[in-house]
Amino acid sequence: MTAAYVLPIKTAAALFPLLALALFLPTAVVLYRRHGVLSQWRALSLSGFLYYAVTAVCMTVVPLPRRTQDMCRTFAPVAHPQWIPGNTFSDIWKEAHHKTTLNALVLHNPAVAGAVFNLILLLPLGVFLRYHFRRGIRAAAAAGFGASLFFELTQGTGLWGAYPCPYRLFDVDDLLINTAGAVVGWVLAGRPARLLPTMETLDDRVLARRPVAFGRRLTALAVDLIGVASTTAFGVLAMAYVGDGGMQNVLRVPPVVFAVWFVLLPWLTGATPGKRLLLLRLVTAGGGRPAPWRLAVRALVLGVVTLPLLTSGAALPAALLFDPSPSTVLDHARQGGDTGALYLMAYHPAQTLLVVLLLGALGTYAVLARRRSGGLGIHEVASGVRNEALPHARARRARTAATRTTTGAVAASVSGAPAAPTASVSGDRTPVRTEAAAAAGARGQVLLGPRS
Repeated sequence: MTAAYVLPIKTAAALFPLLALALFLPTAVVLYRRHGVLSQWRALSLSGFLYYAVTAVCMTVVPLPRRTQDMCRTFAPVAHPQWIPGNTFSDIWKEAHHKTTLNALVLHNPAVAGAVFNLILLLPLGVFLRYHFRRGIRAAAAAGFGASLFFELTQGTGLWGAYPCPYRLFDVDDLLINTAGAVVGWVLAGRPARLLPTMETLDDRVLARRPVAFGRRLTALAVDLIGVASTTAFGVLAMAYVGDGGMQNVLRVPPVVFAVWFVLLPWLTGATPGKRLLLLRLVTAGGGRPAPWRLAVRALVLGVVTLPLLTSGAALPAALLFDPSPSTVLDHARQGGDTGALYLMAYHPAQTLLVVLLLGALGTYAVLARRRSGGLGIHEVASGVRNEALPHARARRARTAATRTTTGAVAASVSGAPAAPTASVSGDRTPVRTEAAAAAGARGQVLLGPRS
């Protein structure tokens, strides 16, 4: 039975890097806006949960059957859902061949193994909800039921209509056992959740050391570069559509878009769109608004680093597109694996070398910026422009709660009535900081800390 789990685990291991790469940027944006930092522990926790989630989904759908003419006849025993609660006990008794020995009933009973697997399947979900999100047992039960229902509907609908009939059984007992597994995971996570520091505490420690983390600035730059590339492509296509797509006009588009994005918009609004999305703004070393010439110097130095990378990144696809024999290249690329990749690199050595060198230069630039005092890049040192952090969502909530608490305490002292007690999280005895305490810890690191 163990062999049946090897293929789903291998499939999840192959899918995880692709999903992690696709989800990293939007996840980083959300976390930086919500917490002001993406700490290593939070990143590790989210990565682990993503890999677990991908594995859990693969466990319920992989291996995929082949679409044959007699497929529905082959899977006829699982065509109709099993709606009887407790039917698992009947399966256990049947698989034991009506024997009452320990081996027959438990140790070598495939029905017991299946039930234990269903119990363990969503157990990490309960652990994650309690520690990472600090949710109660009701939330764990609801999330477990929802995830299990998604799995069962996926099986009962033949992968949402991808197959003409179900190839796995929709079993109501699986719903109950999966939900119980999430609840058990929540209960087991109780003591570790009380002993380990909360994610918010770990985030605050990182923010205290560096209010504007290097990763936050790098994420903002990635958003800006995506915006510049998209706007440039749209401008080139628009010029081609209106019939004014001469080479000279096309070559003017990238520098114009770059100047508008990194000079004009920050001068008018105080930040690039990427900085604004990441709750950052550009200021001078003294905290003032940077002059246009400072923004121009910053954009010029930054453009020397990033524009060649964007250009070289498009060089290889363009070479493939205009290759005199693109079909040969694509045929080798379709081979996949190391053979196809090595062929593409050997067929276009100049473009490949350029991309590798520029990626190495960009990585070196990032390493040097991190090692420099304050984590400043060359474009920041040359221009005198810094990043200043605006209050993130959690700090704003804490500050609002602190203001309300202070106002209530003042009003209570004037009227002589006792102040209202703070609320605690129901269903979990895990110590939780009050909003006022969280605000007190966040005041010094929201905005006025040392700039980088």
